[in-house]
Amino acid sequence: MSAALVPVVVVVAAIIALWYVACVPMNIKEALTQAERAGAVIDPPSAIERRDASAIGLVFRNSDHIGATFGQERPRLPAPHQVGQELWNSTGDMVLRGRAFSKRSLIYHAWVTLSATVLGFAIGTVAGVALAVGIVHSRVMNMAVMPWAIASQTIPILAIAPMIIVVLNSIGITGLIPKALISAYLSFFPVTVGMVKGLRSPDAMQLDLLRTYSASQSETFWKLRLPSSMPYFFTSMKIGMAAALVGAIVGEMPTGAVAGLGARLLAGSYYGQTIQIWAALFAAAILAAVLVGIIGAIQGVTLKRMGMAR
Repeated sequence: MSAALVPVVVVVAAIIALWYVACVPMNIKEALTQAERAGAVIDPPSAIERRDASAIGLVFRNSDHIGATFGQERPRLPAPHQVGQELWNSTGDMVLRGRAFSKRSLIYHAWVTLSATVLGFAIGTVAGVALAVGIVHSRVMNMAVMPWAIASQTIPILAIAPMIIVVLNSIGITGLIPKALISAYLSFFPVTVGMVKGLRSPDAMQLDLLRTYSASQSETFWKLRLPSSMPYFFTSMKIGMAAALVGAIVGEMPTGAVAGLGARLLAGSYYGQTIQIWAALFAAAILAAVLVGIIGAIQGVTLKRMGMAR
């Protein structure tokens, strides 16, 4: 376990170090402007000259102001400790104060997004499995449905999400359902493709063996095709879950929602709260990691009981 953690820790440490380095040129101009207002001597002294100057050049010419780039209230690029502090203030600190589901808490916003994600993922998974079964067992569906399923993924979700929301709003469907349908739209395709691959994974010798036993098509499905598809199914569900989360976040943006991680991102962009935006992004990433981890745990238990994993 420790040997496996070392590369992860090294990579994370390298990313954080590069992040801190990137904060300096990204935030140096605003740091120099604030220092000038406080009466410090800046090189060059003109704001117009600094605006047109290279950020890296300004860093070398004003190296004594580098520390100020890590603590700005509204930085272009927040430092890691600022994002970590915001995450703590809007999660752990809220829990300790008994306000875990306050509207200022990321836990509350993550729960709103999670509900749409899980519902959309469930719809997308059921639809994806049903399509895959039909495609595998019907040549007509394979030729007619699969190309349309592939073509559906070429439509940008940012373009189709407002259309779905507007259409559903016009018939009185609002709230959770529109976001869940957008999540389902993104999650059904990986499940469909994974299940088609999995259901077709038994080789010709295995299929011929069942034919010699006079197995029906349904018996072949339940006793051979479906068990063989399980590794593919769980892998595709991991991809589908991550896609469903993206769909839920995107679905919250054009609705003018006041709750959810997407709404939190939108509010941060409106008011220039970059630290809030980055904290919401990290909350989404953590939520995705937890959801994918849960599927991975279920996969391990299921495949072990089926004798397909150690």
